[in-house]
Amino acid sequence: MIFKRKIYNELLQWKRTDEGRTAVLIQGARRVGKSTIAEEFATNEYETHILVDFAACSTEIRDLFNDVSDLGSIFKSLQLEYGVELKERKSVIIFDEVQLAPKARQAIKYLVKDGRYDYMETGSLISIRKNVRDILIPSEEVKLHMFPMDYEEFRWALGDTTTIRLLQGCFHDKTSLGDATNRKLMRDFRLYMLVGGMPQAVVVYLETNNLEKVDSVKRSIITLYEDDFNKIDPTGNASKIFRQIPAQLTSNANRYLAWSATDGTRNYALAEILSEIRESMVVNMAYHANDPSAGMALHQDPNKYKMFAGDTGLFVTLAFWHSKFPENESSHKLLADKLSTDLGYVYENVVAQMLKAAGHELYYYTFPTESGKHNYEVDFLIADGDKVRDDLGDVGGMVADALNIRDHLHGSGDAAQIACHRLLTQQQRHAAVLDIPLHIVDAGIPLHDGRSCIGISDAERFQSVLHGIGRVAAHFGQRIFQRFQIGVVLFTDTHSCFLL
Repeated sequence: MIFKRKIYNELLQWKRTDEGRTAVLIQGARRVGKSTIAEEFATNEYETHILVDFAACSTEIRDLFNDVSDLGSIFKSLQLEYGVELKERKSVIIFDEVQLAPKARQAIKYLVKDGRYDYMETGSLISIRKNVRDILIPSEEVKLHMFPMDYEEFRWALGDTTTIRLLQGCFHDKTSLGDATNRKLMRDFRLYMLVGGMPQAVVVYLETNNLEKVDSVKRSIITLYEDDFNKIDPTGNASKIFRQIPAQLTSNANRYLAWSATDGTRNYALAEILSEIRESMVVNMAYHANDPSAGMALHQDPNKYKMFAGDTGLFVTLAFWHSKFPENESSHKLLADKLSTDLGYVYENVVAQMLKAAGHELYYYTFPTESGKHNYEVDFLIADGDKVRDDLGDVGGMVADALNIRDHLHGSGDAAQIACHRLLTQQQRHAAVLDIPLHIVDAGIPLHDGRSCIGISDAERFQSVLHGIGRVAAHFGQRIFQRFQIGVVLFTDTHSCFLL
């Protein structure tokens, strides 16, 4: 079963723009659909193609790339082996699981220069030290990141090609969907959270409509990841760090405590392991921004971070690993929107996944309450294009932790909040937050109307806005909010702003 994926359009742009001057490398965690999309693209966009799977090919094929002095001989051998005729500028060669053949990846420099054919590569754990040791990484590679299916891709897989587009239109037009419609949409969204975006899990759901079988597939993927981590790190610490993601999030600590997950191993001893876990793309990491007013990447704290599972469906299975699905009451509560408050981290993980899939690096920010005894926390701080300017005009969005202020809120549901945005002057003049449903967080909705929006010029004003989030919660008890809220604070320049 082949699903429509957004990365297909990125591949089209690469093919039309570069015209053979580069190879494209599709990076991603295992089982996200890299090989499938590469072969589908090759079938649709070229007359012929050869797929070299380095996980299954013969030693003779792998050794072809040890010596690239005679490319013509290499091409003849490939055509004879795979029974496919290559046509100049009309064929593509796919190197699948290229991390297993470093010499083939190094050969890309010379294959691209030759110019006869196009080249696509797919790989997992592609940047792990042992996979790039002693080779020259080609500068002729264009890297594309592939993630698990996002919510819109999940809806496409279910045969729904209109919902997200209609949601975008309703949000832009400021049209209410009504409580009944929103409840139905959130049920759909919670199904996505439970099934997840791993194509294999989605296939099983579509074929069987059996969530127990879906859970079994997710468990096999998690086991595969842990096997990979144990190969990277025979001490088992990498696997322990991965397993502890749900427990660390629910602890309400303002960072991931790696020493706690690894029986007291010091951070400096885990630095390389953590780097390789991040490179695996199995997890999403959010780093603390010490100074959000001047380029978050320049002021991130590498020793202060949060870790999320790359796929929320896997996260749910990981969180309830010791409880088989039929006995797993929490999974059923998720579908019914009856999760207890301490399971709100499931929503936090899905927002991290959605923002990362939209192409954003993740940062978070903490600052003291008025009393100084506790901290407010902004779960996700997102830079617009990661540009650095003298003010905060480039900060495209900020997903704040409303769980920390939930004691001041009443009611239940599934809305996020946008605070301090100009739409409030149009829709909610009496309030300081604008409720939006979680299922459009990743819709990339433009919120521009040609008028200027709020701008923040320095860190002092920035903090005053954040403190306002906490203060305003105490004054709007009469408003109906959702149990698990993610507040989004938007800052922008005078042209447009985005909900990302």
